[in-house]
Amino acid sequence: MVTFITHNSIQEKDVRFENGFTRKGSSVVVASTPEVKASQPQVVNGDLKVLPATGVLSQEAKSDAEWNIRASPAAIASTNPIRELLESLCVVSSRKKEKISLAQGDPTAFGHLKVPDAAVEAMVAATKSYMFNGYTHSAGSHECRKAVADYHSSSLPFKLTAEDIAITVGCSQAIQLCLAALSTEGANILIPRPGFPIYETFCKYYDVECRFYDLLPERDWEIDLDQITSLADRNTVAWIVCNPSNPCGSVYRYPHLLKIANTAEKLKIPLISDEIYANMIFGPTEFTPMAAFSMKVPVLTVGGISKRWLAPGWRLGWIIIADPKGILARGKVVEALTRLMQMTIGTSTLSQAAVSGMLLNTPSSFFEGTIKSLKAGAELCYERVQCIKGLQCPTKPQGAMYIMVKIDPSVFTDIANDVEFASLLVEEESVVVLPGSAFGSPNWLRIVFATPLPLLEEAWDRIDMFCLRHATAIPYTGTELY
Repeated sequence: MVTFITHNSIQEKDVRFENGFTRKGSSVVVASTPEVKASQPQVVNGDLKVLPATGVLSQEAKSDAEWNIRASPAAIASTNPIRELLESLCVVSSRKKEKISLAQGDPTAFGHLKVPDAAVEAMVAATKSYMFNGYTHSAGSHECRKAVADYHSSSLPFKLTAEDIAITVGCSQAIQLCLAALSTEGANILIPRPGFPIYETFCKYYDVECRFYDLLPERDWEIDLDQITSLADRNTVAWIVCNPSNPCGSVYRYPHLLKIANTAEKLKIPLISDEIYANMIFGPTEFTPMAAFSMKVPVLTVGGISKRWLAPGWRLGWIIIADPKGILARGKVVEALTRLMQMTIGTSTLSQAAVSGMLLNTPSSFFEGTIKSLKAGAELCYERVQCIKGLQCPTKPQGAMYIMVKIDPSVFTDIANDVEFASLLVEEESVVVLPGSAFGSPNWLRIVFATPLPLLEEAWDRIDMFCLRHATAIPYTGTELY
């Protein structure tokens, strides 16, 4: 069975070994070189080595002991559950079935969804111009920032300028920079559960306390606002909201967003709004950006071209500083972001040069085609779940590219939880899904439906047979046909 490493599984402890070495985190230091009386295994820098019976350390061991090398404890303790799980599952699957991954949020993985022609043309033109091969402003080129500002201003009650935009290496770096800028001593941040695990990863790296609030599946994954009030205190420096939701596939209605803004205003907590799936909706709810409420509460919106424009490999994201009352500016958060941006070179200048053409010239028909494909996948998944014993889905996805499926371990004879379910599924059926534990929700699964429908159907056929087999204790032979 696959062993899943979760974000809570790594702890720093000092371990003393018989050879006199002490491991502190991932490093080994030596107080003195002990006499080794017999040939025996010894641990040196985390590796098991056999020392000679002469009592003399090997040259390699001596060298390791002399060098003052210690890895950063914060780096060693850092973990991205999604990446760890996906990379471990790449080598574990049934050899008799082709692997189908419904795990990674890459809309381009199967090749049926492609970047818009306008983006390709803009990139080619930028490359052939020979004008975008050097460095640019640390916050991004003025042209790129202006294009992002103009694109988003149409849905806001005020006009953004290039100075309100920072260009980042994807949306993940945008999240990281926002959290780093707000990380003060003793700070805590409100994080959704279930939620994108990178929020917790960065908070732990910057020694910020994570306070998790619940999303309510019986209410279309809305935020438990009463819980927000009980969790927040004077040390709460930010509240992360993800809309449309990863991993839930929900889209918040305007009245709920207004309540979020009113609550944040009352508590005097700025919002970090993760909108990487902005406008990727196929339900009845219209998308409303959180920055529309920035006259009430300052909002740092993070987004990018990875999802809606189907270009995750271009690694271009942004931070929108919606702070019309200057609250973040007076708190020096904007200055902090500026200084953090100056520490790195930034994203590819070619990607930045292509953004203007991508945002201005991508036709509505491109987005309509993507939405049609995602909607079909969402409906297929929702319908199939209803027919499989042991699985249930309380609400149909309305946006993004994910569905959260709840498992009932009591139905299965030999599956105790979501981690075991996902582990056995990839081993027996070569279907990869992510256990909800990676998102803070045990006994749930996150399934990606940005998949060609025939392949998605086959994946669900395998999941159906898998559940039937484990619910009725039919022995697995590896020869089932579909």
